[in-house]
Amino acid sequence: IPKEQRSRRFRLLLAYNLGRILSYATAGLLIGLAGWAVANSPAVMFMRVLAGLLLICMGLYLAGWWSGLTRIESLGRGLWRHLQPVANRLLPVSSLPRALLLGALWGWLPCGLVYSTLLWAASQGNALDSALLMLAFGLGTWPVLLATGLAAERVTALLRKRSVRVTGGVLV
Repeated sequence: IPKEQRSRRFRLLLAYNLGRILSYATAGLLIGLAGWAVANSPAVMFMRVLAGLLLICMGLYLAGWWSGLTRIESLGRGLWRHLQPVANRLLPVSSLPRALLLGALWGWLPCGLVYSTLLWAASQGNALDSALLMLAFGLGTWPVLLATGLAAERVTALLRKRSVRVTGGVLV
C-alpha cells in the first residue's frame, strides 16, 4: 500500500476515533447533568456501588468469563436503530468530516463497557467531571481501537494476495 494511502487511512482513523471520543464526552456531560440532580441524595451511593459492580462485570466480560454485559447493551438498541441509517449513509468514509461524524455516531452504539463507565460518570455528581471521566475512558480506548483499525487494513491487504488465498484454499 502506498505511503500516501496509508497516511490518509491513518488520518481517517484518527478523525473517526476523535468523533467517537467526543460523543463519549457528550454522553458523560448529559449523564452528569442528570447525576447532578441526585448528587446529594442517598441514590448517589447506590449509583457508585452499581458502577463498581458493573466495572467488575466489565472485567469478567473482557476476560471472557461472563457475557452478561451484552444484556445491558440491549438498552441502547432503540437509539441505535435511529442512528444506524444515518451512519450507513456516511459509508464508505471518504473524507475527514465524514470520518469524524461517523465516529460521533458510532460512539452511541450500544456497548456494555461504555454503559458501565457512563453509570460511573453519572455518580460523579458534576457534569464537567462526568464529561472528563468519559473523555478519559475514550482516550484510554483510543490506542487499541486505532491499532485494530490499522490491523484490519493490513489483514485485508494480506487476504488480497493470491498466494495467501491459494494457501488457505489448499489447507481447507
